[in-house]
Amino acid sequence: MWKLTIPGFKHLEIKYLVFDFNGSLAIDGILMPGLREMLLNLSSDFEIHVITADTFGQAVSQLKGIPCHLKILQGDHQAEAKRDYVSKLGSSQTIALGNGRNDRFMLRDAAVGIVVLQEEGSSSETVQAADVVCNNIFDALHLLTHPKRLMATLRD
Repeated sequence: MWKLTIPGFKHLEIKYLVFDFNGSLAIDGILMPGLREMLLNLSSDFEIHVITADTFGQAVSQLKGIPCHLKILQGDHQAEAKRDYVSKLGSSQTIALGNGRNDRFMLRDAAVGIVVLQEEGSSSETVQAADVVCNNIFDALHLLTHPKRLMATLRD
């Protein structure tokens, strides 16, 4: 479990990382170069979950070999399904990362919600729901490997 006290914000005890896939970890269904290694390293400190509509149908093959739980969503109400997933894990023990409109509720309800912009952009509703906005997934993950960066961003 990862612990961090951010003055004026929260005391965090984080066990779970929950990611959106397309637009967050992957571009056009392909995991971004360099992320495999970062996710493998993070899996020693966090339980990793990926929840996605899998628009391009590549999530299973792209995440092969990465210790993570993969949930592929079907149908409507995906924003609610992602929120409910985070809630079942334990919102207070979760950092959620995403970019799409269907990520807005999980980012809002997680202990820390991080929105990433990247090539696909991000929904303005999701940006408003997030605690932190990052240019890309690498900057977001560096907040976890260098927690004083997260502290500097969120402290009061």
